[in-house]
Amino acid sequence: MSRLPTEDLIARIAASAEPVQRLRPPLPRTLLWFALSLPWVAAVVLIMGVRPDIGERLHDTRWLIEQGAILMTAAMSAMAAFCAGIPGRPRSELLIPLVPLVVWMALLGEGCVRSWLSVGGLTLQADWMCLPAIAMIGFGPAAVAAAMIVRGAPLAPVATTALGALAAGGFAAFGLRLFHLQDASLMVLVWQAGTVFGLVLLAGLGGPFLLRWKRPDQAPR
Repeated sequence: MSRLPTEDLIARIAASAEPVQRLRPPLPRTLLWFALSLPWVAAVVLIMGVRPDIGERLHDTRWLIEQGAILMTAAMSAMAAFCAGIPGRPRSELLIPLVPLVVWMALLGEGCVRSWLSVGGLTLQADWMCLPAIAMIGFGPAAVAAAMIVRGAPLAPVATTALGALAAGGFAAFGLRLFHLQDASLMVLVWQAGTVFGLVLLAGLGGPFLLRWKRPDQAPR
């Protein structure tokens, strides 16, 4: 009895397939991303100059918790982006960054409420430095994340690129607060977090164009 067409197709694909290098698990890839991105962030912070009150900030428990939540949001977003490119992994892993992200936003929201109660209102000033500063700091982490993400399967391009942008933007926001003196919760929420989420939105919209399945004739030879 002759084989079914599907079996013939599978046999031809298996015969012509070239060996590929298996991706490392998401956790080692996240650690590698962090290790490669950290020197870039540290260099930008040193070039800009560490904030003069850094000693005082390092004794501020709230500031440290907020910085920790930002850094964990970046790391967990990178891990989720790497998980999204591996076939067979549960889609629920895309929600990994949700907990530290909620902590970060909750701290900023509570700070806004506390400021409003103490002074009877909130004042928002322009801080146009945030956009170019976050773009500059986040360039290194974003480039590393992009190079690692494209090696995976483009199963969820919108979520993958958005999570990659959140990882880079979160790392940038963490670095920004090491030299930028603005700590008012409303200013941080609108200008710093707002810039990060704006970049996440743009990256998500560009996901389908950046991550595509390659046709056989597009495969590297």
